[in-house]
Amino acid sequence: MHSPHDPYVRVRGAREHNLQGVDVDIPRDALVVFTGVSGSGKSSLAFGTIYAEAQRRYFESVAPYARRLIHQIGAPKVGEITGLPPAVSLQQRRSTPGSRSSVGTVTNLSNSLRMLFSRAGDYPAGAQRLDSDAFSPNTAAGACPECHGLGRVHRTTEESLVPDPSLSIREGAIAAWPGAWQGKNLRDVLDALGHDVDRPWRELPSEEREWILFTDEQPVVTVHPVRDADRIQRPYQGTYMSARRYVMKTFADSRSATLRARAERFLESAPCPVCGGRRLRPEALAVTFGGRTIAELAALPLTELAASLEPRGETARVLTDDLRARIAPVVELGLGYLSLDRATPTLSAGELQRLRLATQLRSGLFGVVYVLDEPSAGLHPADTEALLTVLERLKAAGNSVFVVEHHLDVVRGADWVVDVGPHAGERGGRVLHSGPVAGLAGVADSATARHLFHRSPEPAREVRRGRGQVKVGPVSRHNLRGVTAEFPLGVFTAVTGVSGSGKSTLIGELTGELPGVERLVSVDQKPIGRTPRSNLATYTGLFDVVRKVFAATDEAKRRRYGVGRFSFNVAGGRCETCQGEGFVSVELLFLPSTYAPCPDCGGARYNPETLEVTYRGRNIAQVLDLTVEAAAEFFADTPAVARSLSALLDVGLGYVRLGQPATELSGGEAQRIKLASELQRVRRGSTLYLLDEPTTGLHPADVEVLTRRLHELVDAGHTVVVVEHDMAVVAGADWVIDLGPGGGDAGGRIVAAGPPAEVAAVRESSTARHLAAHLTRTPPATPPG
Repeated sequence: MHSPHDPYVRVRGAREHNLQGVDVDIPRDALVVFTGVSGSGKSSLAFGTIYAEAQRRYFESVAPYARRLIHQIGAPKVGEITGLPPAVSLQQRRSTPGSRSSVGTVTNLSNSLRMLFSRAGDYPAGAQRLDSDAFSPNTAAGACPECHGLGRVHRTTEESLVPDPSLSIREGAIAAWPGAWQGKNLRDVLDALGHDVDRPWRELPSEEREWILFTDEQPVVTVHPVRDADRIQRPYQGTYMSARRYVMKTFADSRSATLRARAERFLESAPCPVCGGRRLRPEALAVTFGGRTIAELAALPLTELAASLEPRGETARVLTDDLRARIAPVVELGLGYLSLDRATPTLSAGELQRLRLATQLRSGLFGVVYVLDEPSAGLHPADTEALLTVLERLKAAGNSVFVVEHHLDVVRGADWVVDVGPHAGERGGRVLHSGPVAGLAGVADSATARHLFHRSPEPAREVRRGRGQVKVGPVSRHNLRGVTAEFPLGVFTAVTGVSGSGKSTLIGELTGELPGVERLVSVDQKPIGRTPRSNLATYTGLFDVVRKVFAATDEAKRRRYGVGRFSFNVAGGRCETCQGEGFVSVELLFLPSTYAPCPDCGGARYNPETLEVTYRGRNIAQVLDLTVEAAAEFFADTPAVARSLSALLDVGLGYVRLGQPATELSGGEAQRIKLASELQRVRRGSTLYLLDEPTTGLHPADVEVLTRRLHELVDAGHTVVVVEHDMAVVAGADWVIDLGPGGGDAGGRIVAAGPPAEVAAVRESSTARHLAAHLTRTPPATPPG
């Protein structure tokens, strides 16, 4: 029996996902890094076991109502955990933030700024003081009444609703109207109202066209449908709805994403004519602080905002001091280039997590375990030093900090390291080392140790010479001011620079239309799907082949099951309780809703009859549960499947399950799935591959596998351009374009361009010092003699 003051979190018999009955003791009040190759089981231990158990205990401690739901949510597969404090999780997995979510709302900085304007703003003579809510575009008191606080209005125009005015109404001139019976009904109603539906649209009088498209009237009329020879159609009462009214109603109210997307095609977005895109009522915009409105201050980069807060009077001083203190940790984490009004959906997962981390620094919590998911993702090495300082401050405040991380500098800065492996999936799931970092040096099986202690330097490689170049610019967007860049063709180019220096903006200018680009493939980190129905197998087309394999079995033929029977997206073979999702939503009072395995299929997604059909002893649900690595062995003699799986293995995704929902994949994993889909195609001619931080979330051992594959593309005559922070990748490039020297207004220009060794010698570059350190560890590439 351990004392209540046990300084360790002791885990016994952890079997979540691929963990093989793990026993491990982890110290509290320490910075602990969980590391290991991608898919080794480190997240299963940190999040799936430790954090999940802390969450379960929290539910146990609250109302009986919540306790009743625990059996639905499920408990982690673990024997016992002792010494576990309450836990706070900061994960990368992106929720779907709405259009109103911004940097200001995520960090609560908007609240402080609104309070400053309410209490210490300069009001026009005679104006009464406004409550802080009046300075928020997300409240009825503050939102501009025209655009409801969105800053933009969606409008319909005759051109957007009627793209081809040579058609008549009967021929479908009003493209925005629905198809099928509903569209025919509206045309028949117009006919019954006396409008000529057979005359070309452009020949109708302008007042008539205006009424048909934009009226808010909804007249009801008796419609006498044209009789078809095969059926009798009786007269009915039809209600008219103008094209604008239909589009706006569908866009605002429809629950179908497809219908909403279709309606959006007929809308034009423009800055609100009333507030000019500033989202607030005029009375709020009339108040200033230091000569600026709240909208103007919210648009400034945070570093500039902090510098521009000059208080006058005691109230203003207290409020500006508080605001600056809240901005400081955000700037410290390398995010000073962001503005408060920057929309959350435009942030990377790493930026979003660091914003939440900065907010936690001000929360004043102590005695808790913070569980963080790769906080260094998307960070330049110069910013990683600041991240370690922030993590140390959380620990110094009396907390335990557990971090799932691949970045070697973060691993070196830890008090304790838990290394999981030795490989991914079924060949991982064991703790290879739990102890101080230095102790990892003696662990022969550890891929982390090999990279951490530089046991295997990269062999020297000749720098390739370009065969011509693609010129971009001059570019003046975001913080780039007239920047011109030259990307050599036929080589591997790394674009570097601190967060916010303008890297993504610059490579965004590389298009297929530029002279010298035969074919452009841009592989981004956007999700491969936004619902659990999309997964690795469906995205790559693997699932189509797998379903054919099952439909071709003797049992399926005997039961007359076609290919559709093995899809979880259509009625027939799927479980109808969860509609083939495998999960049901559990609503928790006062807490975010969570997902639990379906009570009927247990997460299998299919009904029992479908699961009775097997191929080589596995049903369709069990095949979807295989990792890419296991599936490659299972389908070794099915060429169409084997080719796809081989491409996924080449980019280091052997540990991902075939049926893993798209919502559970990180941005880096989604990007590598897209890359694998591209690699399995037969490539003709020369292609320019564009990748934005492809090594995000990868262990150094997996980075080696991926970069080897990218270099093979270059050797085959293609061009690869990557935005990259990993100095191992940059050191192995042929050409480096470094932006900076800082982020936001302090960046936006090319500081250095040339082979890695040349860029490493440029004193003004923020990258140079870190690249030089890596080049001295790894034998530098030697140019051809």
